[in-house]
Amino acid sequence: GGGPGGGVRIPRRVLLDLIHPRTLRGRRRAGFPGRPTYSDELPALVAVLDEAVAAQVPADLAVAACGEPGPLSRQTARACGEQSIALHRLCARLEALDLTDPDLVSARARAARLLAYDLWMLRESLDLAFTVHRDSRTEAARLRLNGLGRPADDLRHLRDDLRAGLHTHGQVEVA
Repeated sequence: GGGPGGGVRIPRRVLLDLIHPRTLRGRRRAGFPGRPTYSDELPALVAVLDEAVAAQVPADLAVAACGEPGPLSRQTARACGEQSIALHRLCARLEALDLTDPDLVSARARAARLLAYDLWMLRESLDLAFTVHRDSRTEAARLRLNGLGRPADDLRHLRDDLRAGLHTHGQVEVA
């Protein structure tokens, strides 16, 4: 005795219970798949941005080292390379985040642009510091290098603003 076509008949009340919003919210919390919310996605984005902000410290030092007067060491070149790798990996992790909230997607895009600037600065610093054909213009530009600058501050401010959202959306901050 199933319904038409020999299938299993599910009572209407059970079907309605399955799609009722209160039931769906309960199932989502209980581990059933559902659309992630801003509060679900925010901690993951903040965690990657925490790492990105921390990675900017050695990257900033590497760029500044390229601007030091006098001959530069291989360690300076190695530091720029290592920091480029670290920031590139963070860019990939940032891009891999499965975000659906439009505000967080926008914040991720801004963070990616700021990290791309950091990568560009590392590459340009290396090019200026270790150029084959040194001239007075190149040397003057190299000596003006003093770190990542304002975009690094902008990334930190973006992370801080998002981190503040952890508190307003009921998340517990992990320090």
